[in-house]
Amino acid sequence: MMNKNIRKFISVIGGCPCSPEEALLAETVGREIARHNAVLICGGEGGVMEAACKGAQIEGGVTIGILPGNSRKIANPHVSIPIVTGFGSARNIIVVKSAQAVIAVGGGYGTLSEISFALMNGIPVIGLDTWAISRKKQIDNSIILTEDPLQAVEIAIDLAVD
Repeated sequence: MMNKNIRKFISVIGGCPCSPEEALLAETVGREIARHNAVLICGGEGGVMEAACKGAQIEGGVTIGILPGNSRKIANPHVSIPIVTGFGSARNIIVVKSAQAVIAVGGGYGTLSEISFALMNGIPVIGLDTWAISRKKQIDNSIILTEDPLQAVEIAIDLAVD
């Protein structure tokens, strides 16, 4: 029997740096994750990661930053729990494997790698202004695309896998 008080873990991934529009989306996502009493996981640095952590922190949420380097000092100021890995971009798999669902906001190839790791591991990915993928000239709907950050969090919470 599952304990109803157990928090869900949602990763927020995206670019660093990011556009002001992406930052606003990410901050809204962070706020909503905290309002759902879920834990926000990210790469712990700037851009989308910092904006999401800021939003969660404003709402009293818990944020975990899986850092690529060897020092906690590189964590953005809104990370509650910095985790030092020394793994560089290889830490991307830890960011997604630690979550039950992933929300991608914008992003470049690092974000694309995290999306790939999540999908390979059966972790749902919800996308806001991010990658769309195709295979053999056919759209692949593995990423659940939405334009609404509140809806993105609702979907992530509903689909969060154990």
